[in-house]
Amino acid sequence: MINILDLIARIFISSVFLIAGINKINQYEGTVQWMESFGVPGILIIPAIILEVIGSVLIIVGYQTRITASIFSIFCISLAFIFHNDFSNQMELVSFFKNLALAGGFLFLAINGSGKISLDKKLK
Repeated sequence: MINILDLIARIFISSVFLIAGINKINQYEGTVQWMESFGVPGILIIPAIILEVIGSVLIIVGYQTRITASIFSIFCISLAFIFHNDFSNQMELVSFFKNLALAGGFLFLAINGSGKISLDKKLK
């Protein structure tokens, strides 16, 4: 049962970013404008999309999980401080801590790996 729960947890934590990456592709111009309104160069949407889509798939299938989860953890912390730092706005405060919580989940994966139902385990 633990192995199934490991897989489900990887699917849950990654699905947020997989959907976000697909949405960035579908709403490319709007997302670039939103990023630039925070002073972030719009060109950075490309590595964000790559990380969110490909990284999510890697986490779900459990390939290079520790490395990918480490990158996602840094990504989540960065997003929290760059885009969700208006603590006078309750929704931004909640989004800030949700990003930190996601970073914690990815840190857990980085430390413990993907579990038995994964490509990492099959290739080991």
